[in-house]
Amino acid sequence: MKKRIFGAIVLITMTVSLIAGCSQAKESTTSGASANARTLEEIKESGTIKIGVFSDKNPFGYVDSSGEIKGYDVYFGKRLAKDLLGSEDKVEFVYVEAASRVEYLKSAKVDVILANFTVTDDRKEQVDFALPYMKVALGVVSPNSAMVSEPSQLKDKTLIVVKGTTAETYFSKNHPEIKLLKFDEYQEAYDALADGRGDGFSTDNTEVLAWALQNQGFTVGIPSIGNLDTIAPAVQKGNTQLLEWINSEIESLAEEQFFHKDFEETLKPVYGDEINPENLVVEGGKI
Repeated sequence: MKKRIFGAIVLITMTVSLIAGCSQAKESTTSGASANARTLEEIKESGTIKIGVFSDKNPFGYVDSSGEIKGYDVYFGKRLAKDLLGSEDKVEFVYVEAASRVEYLKSAKVDVILANFTVTDDRKEQVDFALPYMKVALGVVSPNSAMVSEPSQLKDKTLIVVKGTTAETYFSKNHPEIKLLKFDEYQEAYDALADGRGDGFSTDNTEVLAWALQNQGFTVGIPSIGNLDTIAPAVQKGNTQLLEWINSEIESLAEEQFFHKDFEETLKPVYGDEINPENLVVEGGKI
């Protein structure tokens, strides 16, 4: 009798384990699966376009003190909504982190990414980039008391970067002698720099310059490092119709020098005369 009971318990345990294992395998498979992106016509029918932007990268995508989303990328996103759907209010901004930008497109959580997305060969394999609207290089900001003016000064020291950015890729590949302290969000990275947890912070030079201008005691000692890159909108791989519409939009906006207006509205108040718009702005997708 005891043997029968024991056998039954073992059988039940094995069955439950098997079911749980199958369930976990199914969850693991579906969590990494892609979802079909909305077509241009489906976006029009819905009446809203979903655009992924940063919420903590001033002055490109950030939430101000009143809770309003603003910035260079946001200004462009509103224009896309206006020209596609008739009103700039017909945009839903979805906040993303640097490392989640590709995943948000693959899973169709957004239609377009406008989150200071640098074009790279690796990313081209995962998403489709439209024409560029900005050019940028990397920079390094550090405390005035220990300003970093060249990478050799960071040997065996700590450089702060944000995960999933070109800064992480560049320094991992070209300067393995530098220890990297990685964060998911830009605000976390800047807090770490202000707290002295790192000797410098690297991201797009336009962004570190803006932060240094707004935070006394810090200087961009390395204003440009690595290649000159471009920033462009991105859509899910294969979403050709939407991609072609965005490219056509960027080309047509050149007639009114739209991105120079964007610069004047969103970046000029921060940079003043520190940055010549010709060194940053790209009109009509032409470098």
